[in-house]
Amino acid sequence: MPTLTFRRLFTRSRYCAVQVAVIGLLSFFMETTAQARAPVVNLGNAAAAGDESADGLFGFLSNWKRDSNLLGSMWGLRTAMGKAGLVFALQETSEIFGNVTGGTRRGAAYDGLTVAVLQLNTQRAFGWYGGTFQVSMEQIHGRSLSDDNLQVAQTISGIEADRSTRLWEMWFDQKFLDQQALDIKIGQQSLDQEWMVSSNALVFANTMFGWPMVPSADMPGGGPAYPLSSLGVRAKYWMATPLYVQAGVFSGSPAHNVSVDAQKSNPSGTSFVLNRGVLALVEFQYVYPALGAMVSPDQADALSRVYRIGAWYDSEPFADQYWDNMHVPLASPASSGVARRHRGLFSLYAVVDQMLWHSHYDPNRTFNVFGRAMGTPQSDRAPNDFSLNFGFTFKDPLPYRQDDTLGLAMGYTHFSKALAKFDRATRFYNGSYMPSQSGETYMELMYQCQMTGWLQLQPDFQYIFNPSGGVPNTLHPDRRVKDIAVLGLRAIIAL
Repeated sequence: MPTLTFRRLFTRSRYCAVQVAVIGLLSFFMETTAQARAPVVNLGNAAAAGDESADGLFGFLSNWKRDSNLLGSMWGLRTAMGKAGLVFALQETSEIFGNVTGGTRRGAAYDGLTVAVLQLNTQRAFGWYGGTFQVSMEQIHGRSLSDDNLQVAQTISGIEADRSTRLWEMWFDQKFLDQQALDIKIGQQSLDQEWMVSSNALVFANTMFGWPMVPSADMPGGGPAYPLSSLGVRAKYWMATPLYVQAGVFSGSPAHNVSVDAQKSNPSGTSFVLNRGVLALVEFQYVYPALGAMVSPDQADALSRVYRIGAWYDSEPFADQYWDNMHVPLASPASSGVARRHRGLFSLYAVVDQMLWHSHYDPNRTFNVFGRAMGTPQSDRAPNDFSLNFGFTFKDPLPYRQDDTLGLAMGYTHFSKALAKFDRATRFYNGSYMPSQSGETYMELMYQCQMTGWLQLQPDFQYIFNPSGGVPNTLHPDRRVKDIAVLGLRAIIAL
């Protein structure tokens, strides 16, 4: 199966319209799926909810300004569940984004995500030490501005996804050994929750500050990341202060059929895939200050930092970006239209979270930098062979606003040489307007404002340079998509 975008579909239609239409549409989603990232759900706040059930049906309103959850204890439900070792969290993320310049058309769109998480502490429930069971659901609503208006590779919002109600994660985690040095998790997992993650980057809205562009573009179905997940097992071991290693083996695909949109192939999230390839990951972490570390009285508070290096390998078959199965260029009118197949793809990555400064008077006031780079040398089978994220966050930037965050960051992705070679071949054989894809860069400026304990508002501005590496506009194929300016507002509500 070749990996063809609408751009390729348009240029090859002159020679083999029917063949390319069928193959191109089937494989379009495999290449362009950009997995997103759901905002983190704070289970601690849900567990600490007070009990206002004695105050009547609207008792939760008595403390609405200070409570960490809008509905408080949910009329005593959370309190009763807590006694049985259960924590229930419900969170709504709603946002409006609109492009004021660039893209295929101008406009605005609303999208939203409701996440429900139920967690069971086995020790509190029935005396089983070190066990945690968790199940989560998603309800995705609204439209995707990136799909409708922008024609970008690095989508502007981490919650954009197909409208659906679906199972997200379902796993059991067990801790072993002294000081819980070994931690094993088994079940349906979304890897963007603990792999390749920069904690400072998670406050930004753009998708690529969560699950990176390389696995989003290259893995089957975009990989097991929101709104998808895969069956597997993950082990994390505390090697020595402050070093950790985690390794995991998962299904190589989050859906049985990734020839179409993997989200539509697995619409309920209950396709527990076991008959595909294998996705293996390993990650080493340096965490300072380490758990339990002490600071002497004459020492300044440490500048915290987390460094990660890792690698992943997916054994699934991957489509060549230039050659067909007869070693004829895919762009050629003589091509079979069926791409050459390669077994497996691997990538290396590094992540840095570093505190640069903190106030001696306010420990919450910090200035931080983060960076993440990921790449693969196997560009013959990878639409995107390199991605980079870099940025700064300033926590508590204004007086008396201890829970606010100001952030400025950027992201970049490089389209592979094989893909650019395909574009040049298409231009040679077809003679139509077909610039070679290069790289796409975006910048994001945001301010996350904690309005109450349960409500965050986040104004956001993004600017995308050279969308999708310089592809023709689908509505005006004789010119490229223009650079894009996007304004948005996100609200995160802990219910």
